[in-house]
Amino acid sequence: MNKAKRAAVIAGNWKMNMTPSQTTAFMNELAPKVAGLDGCKIVLCVPFVDIAAAVEATKGTNIEIGAENVHMEAKGAYTGEISGAMLAECGVKYVIVGHSERRQYFAETDVTVNGRTKAGLANGLKVILCVGETLTEREQGVTYETVARQTKVALLGVSAEDLRNVIIAYEPVWAIGTGVTATSAQAEEVCGQIRGVIADLYGAEAAEAITIQYGGSMNAKNAAELLSMENIDGGLIGGASLKSDDFTVIVKAAQ
Repeated sequence: MNKAKRAAVIAGNWKMNMTPSQTTAFMNELAPKVAGLDGCKIVLCVPFVDIAAAVEATKGTNIEIGAENVHMEAKGAYTGEISGAMLAECGVKYVIVGHSERRQYFAETDVTVNGRTKAGLANGLKVILCVGETLTEREQGVTYETVARQTKVALLGVSAEDLRNVIIAYEPVWAIGTGVTATSAQAEEVCGQIRGVIADLYGAEAAEAITIQYGGSMNAKNAAELLSMENIDGGLIGGASLKSDDFTVIVKAAQ
């Protein structure tokens, strides 16, 4: 991390876990553990039904709340979808777009991720944009090409001004939910390459300022080593974000 140039962000992605009552209990448990830890931004992205409980339970704390997805259209006949305006009015500050599970299970494409990115930004949300290669793509030696394409398409039409509200999360698909983690060197290499893509698109100053997280099974045991890398500015945390003690360890590692 290089906090002199960019913000460190530790964000949790709860996926499809926790009910509203469980959310309230968790936030009440976590808040005192991370109180005063202001060396990074602390975000928890929760299921839509948990947002109201999460926002209420974190009032007056240093925890901010995010959503796990946003639809690209402002309104319309899109049964089951949630718009950016709905999220913003609920008190959400962040939104995840392009997570590999959305791409794998719900037919997300680079083009739809671009639409969701712009929808989040248009409604004043900070977008956590996920990119990452599959195991096959890594074995074929096309990791850079994959993450470069995903990044470029997702940011098509996004202005340099709006880029200030984008965080990129590098998530190697082969390391999500598998217990396998990229080595710190592997993660650092790709995060550096992503920063290079941003430099090509927006210039060196923008590239130095953008926060790039690592999101492939970061946990309490490996967080400190990963966060010691120059180009890794935080983490997008899965399972460990559902355990207040583990999540606190990761937040402390980012201090």
